[in-house]
Amino acid sequence: MTDECFREPRLAAVYDALDPDRGDLDAYVRLADGFGARRVLDIGCGTGVFALLLAGRGVQVVGLDPAAASIEVARGKPGARRVRWICGDATALPPLRVDLATMTGNVAQGIVDRRGWRQTLRGAHAALRPGGRLVFETRDPARRAWEEWERAAPYRVTEVPGVGTVESWVQVTEVAEPLVTFRWTYVFASDGQVLTSDSTLRFREREEVEADLLAEGFVIDGVRDAPDRPGREFVFLARRPEEAADEPHRVSRTEEEL
Repeated sequence: MTDECFREPRLAAVYDALDPDRGDLDAYVRLADGFGARRVLDIGCGTGVFALLLAGRGVQVVGLDPAAASIEVARGKPGARRVRWICGDATALPPLRVDLATMTGNVAQGIVDRRGWRQTLRGAHAALRPGGRLVFETRDPARRAWEEWERAAPYRVTEVPGVGTVESWVQVTEVAEPLVTFRWTYVFASDGQVLTSDSTLRFREREEVEADLLAEGFVIDGVRDAPDRPGREFVFLARRPEEAADEPHRVSRTEEEL
């Protein structure tokens, strides 16, 4: 089930304002440029920030997300008509042949069900042209990032244009590794409404992700470091083989930046 912060219209409408720094997407833009990708599938596109960045550079983009409220926010942004928006998940995509599929912003961790995760990889594989690439990130479980969340963002007050003041804070509610559950609370000063959003993330080991990629027919070209979060993330670069025959499993063992 999609978290409330993505499917509740009032929360989806303020999502970008509450998380305005998307410098993490710069590395994905550079990758798309480096690969010469002209057709991109953005899995878990949310409010469309990355999809619109690419579309503004002349890339044909399909933005996919199961949260209708987030898709509606994306559709209302300048330039949105240049993107093909689909409300759904990777299990029900129309026929595509894209050069690159992405899952930015730790979208991969939000797919906690093992069956759903494997189906997502299968859907991405089917959407890629032969030789097309899949790139996504996931946090390194060894860093235990959840232990820092409450200290890093204990309480925020954000002035949202057209909305007013929004107070927000996060609390980790359960740790049952590899699953971590947390709750964001939002208070809208204009009318005092309080909304909450519960989220669960799966912290997969690198070896688990590699095994799942191989099982779904990918070749792994590298596992890299996220340049804005060194030592904290695994960034996987996988590829649909050019030929049906199996290719060797190739993984870069150096933690190089994107």
